Amino acid sequence: MIRLFAALSIPPEIGEGLSARQDDLSGARWRPLEAFHITLRFFGDVREDVAADLDAELAMVTGLPLGLELEGVGAFGEGAEIHAVWAGVVEDPDLRNLAARCETAARRAGLAADTRVYKPHVTLAYLRRPNPAQVADWIAQNNLLKSPPFRATSFGLYSSWRTDEGSRYRLEREYPLV
Repeated sequence: MIRLFAALSIPPEIGEGLSARQDDLSGARWRPLEAFHITLRFFGDVREDVAADLDAELAMVTGLPLGLELEGVGAFGEGAEIHAVWAGVVEDPDLRNLAARCETAARRAGLAADTRVYKPHVTLAYLRRPNPAQVADWIAQNNLLKSPPFRATSFGLYSSWRTDEGSRYRLEREYPLV
């Protein structure tokens, strides 16, 4: 079994702006620059043969390069159940279409449908039992985040490996957007 997801990488110059906001939140497990990405579809633990089918399906996904921007911050969960803080992605119909095509590829490879509502974002930190007031303060301090526009000319199939320091990601395959 291999844990997989499809995503767009964040350019280093955009990631550096995100890294600069990674402070003033006790207990946060901040994500390293190389882990910043916009998930298109999380596939979860997949058998090797299904992973090969998924790769073949994703290779048939088409789309044009995307012009994207990050804007605002937020958190997933409420109260003591807050488990992550993130940077938002400006709404983009082409990004949503690409995510939908990755969902279709997953279904064609035999994976179950993803029932979660798609919320494009870049995870900045994972939290464990944070102080909700401190999270609210961090959001208030960082909510004016706005990145310069950046271009995504490919997306990737990534594997995820859990370590004591958090998940580590490896690009397994890259697919062009042309």
